[in-house]
Amino acid sequence: MAILKIARMGHPVLARRAEPVDDPTHPDVRRLVADMRHTLADIGGAGLAAPQVHVPLRVVIFEVPPDADAEEQERERGELAVLVNPEVEPVGDETAVDWEGCLSVPGLRGAVPRPSRVRYRALGLAGETIAREADGFHARVVQHECDHLDGILYPMRMTDMASLHFVSEMARNPRLRAAPGAGDARG
Repeated sequence: MAILKIARMGHPVLARRAEPVDDPTHPDVRRLVADMRHTLADIGGAGLAAPQVHVPLRVVIFEVPPDADAEEQERERGELAVLVNPEVEPVGDETAVDWEGCLSVPGLRGAVPRPSRVRYRALGLAGETIAREADGFHARVVQHECDHLDGILYPMRMTDMASLHFVSEMARNPRLRAAPGAGDARG
């Protein structure tokens, strides 16, 4: 396993639509996911998309961290989800605004509106179909990571650029930390 280099905002691989994976069971896909897991564990994010490690394929990994609500912890138990060729759709009209960060946009956080509940469908590494509904932090992480597959970074989803802050300034200024919510999706 290798720790892969993270592409940063401005790199062309992050600005394009990733290619579908023909065979999720292929050893190269398994190797990519193993390297992504190792990279995510090393850097400490909540999720990672293949384009973030310079691989333009439709693959994401994520976990719901321990500080998520108890119901989500019960469902996920820290297990790392692997989605190949995922498709995400909102469930209902409710949206929520919360803080997000990104390994490809280091040192910044922004308030991002997203659907509160989503349904997603993908393939797993054994070729099995994965179909789930998610809400809260789980839904936010899935949307954030899948956005990477379409060349979208979270600042592009922001409706108020005045809420884009350096993490270091947020740490010094309680007023900045307080809004809009308590979550922090980083991936």
